[in-house]
Amino acid sequence: MIILSKEQILNLHSQLINKFGGIDGVRDDGLLESALNNAYGVYFGLEKYPTVEEKAARLAYSLTKNHPFLDGNKRIGVLIMLVFLEINKIELTCNDDELTDLGLKIAASLKTYEEILEFVNIHKRNI
Repeated sequence: MIILSKEQILNLHSQLINKFGGIDGVRDDGLLESALNNAYGVYFGLEKYPTVEEKAARLAYSLTKNHPFLDGNKRIGVLIMLVFLEINKIELTCNDDELTDLGLKIAASLKTYEEILEFVNIHKRNI
């Protein structure tokens, strides 16, 4: 499994802000680290989220809910989920409106991690 580094996520956030507007930068580095550690964490020798789909869903949830960036937290949460899936040979078959809706609902606490994982599993396709 290929994972995204903090530096790669920061770079993708900057690209996202440059393309769509907003304020670039990290609001709270600890919250960014927490989001990544949550998704990638190993506890007592076991991965908390062992599958690509689980890690992708957790990244989307944690990056959106932790709000580590000054701007673009919903966008980066969804983008990182998509990029993480793609680098691990999975794509989602949903449209942009569904992805926008997902990001908005995560931010509004209307989607749980489990519901994001279900969304990924319903829409995934190996590439």
